Amino acid sequence: MAAELVNLRRHRKRKARQEREEAAEQNRISFGRTKAERAATDLINKRRQSDHSQKRLTPNGKPARPKS
Repeated sequence: MAAELVNLRRHRKRKARQEREEAAEQNRISFGRTKAERAATDLINKRRQSDHSQKRLTPNGKPARPKS
């Protein structure tokens, strides 16, 4: 029975390279948007927030005081 030889230095380098590639892919997803794309997303989020706040039953999110 012959065991398969593994070069640990090469294995470590390969693993480090793979981890760097995965991190780079995550950064491309997170930070790889243009200014116009960020602005469009911000506008959509502001509209959704505005629509949500306009549909509240009480103004400013504060509970209504009972009348005495």
